[in-house]
Amino acid sequence: MNITYREAVRSGMREALQRDPRVFLMGEDVGRYGGTYACSKGFLDEFGPERIRDTPLSESTFVGAGIGAALGGMRPIVEVMTVNFSLLALDQIMNNAATLRHMSGGQFSVPLVVRMATGAGRQVAAQHSHSLEGWYAHIPGITVLTPATVTDARGMLLTALEQPDPVFIFEHAYLYSMEGSLEEGSIAVEISHAAVRRIGKDVSLLTFGGSLWKTLAAATQLAQEGIEAEVVDLRVLRPLDHDTILTSVRKTHRAVVIDEAWRTGSFAAEVSAVIMEQAFYELDAPVARMCSEEVPIPYPKHLEEAALPSAEKIAQAVRRLLR
Repeated sequence: MNITYREAVRSGMREALQRDPRVFLMGEDVGRYGGTYACSKGFLDEFGPERIRDTPLSESTFVGAGIGAALGGMRPIVEVMTVNFSLLALDQIMNNAATLRHMSGGQFSVPLVVRMATGAGRQVAAQHSHSLEGWYAHIPGITVLTPATVTDARGMLLTALEQPDPVFIFEHAYLYSMEGSLEEGSIAVEISHAAVRRIGKDVSLLTFGGSLWKTLAAATQLAQEGIEAEVVDLRVLRPLDHDTILTSVRKTHRAVVIDEAWRTGSFAAEVSAVIMEQAFYELDAPVARMCSEEVPIPYPKHLEEAALPSAEKIAQAVRRLLR
């Protein structure tokens, strides 16, 4: 069945709301407006204002309320409109949600799911185009997911709601209108492993989120030149699946890490370090990284495109590596 990424997210939330009365959705414009990206359209009429709660524009407040509700036995889904706004709730996230199990000696759990849109490519300028997934993957005590397919967009949410500790889901905003095939019988999917999306033998392309489809396009382009690239969708940034990464690199002996974040301090650097520490002697070339240019993301379309990774840039990086 073909559905959009937006419909997959909506389907997952709707099923969760229907099957578990502890689940509720809260965030800016999730009710009457139907969600900034239309993921909760119609929910207010279907489930009522007790379970679909519009909040003030105060991320620290409503993320904190979600933490409190989770501590009280509820299963909140908190929607933060875009990742840049999540910085206003970073104290609640880092000092409360991520630490309460540890600081209580395991007495308290925070079964909280936080969803947020991330990424660039939509001409929304420097303040709304961040890719900060790697920042959150730095924090112990939380799980960080980056679904790139419709099956993962739906199924990861359902699995996340079953977890005893906080799960953060980063939905690349460029993907909401993308169509894909939802696997039959798809209910929940595991959230502990990376996925090999294309088999190859010459180079491993490691990526996640919105960059997956650019990477697959690059792999298709390279195949026409006789270069067989293996594409690994990391999917889960914390905890990171080292085994799948290393298995791929030990087969191909080359790696390019694609990450829409800025290069300095990027998650791509973490993946590169994992490879260098655990598979150095398997490499035939240094690990390469393809990231965004180190500038605030521009508004003009041609400049935004120039700042971001693209299929052609990824292909060029592979060609350089093979030379």
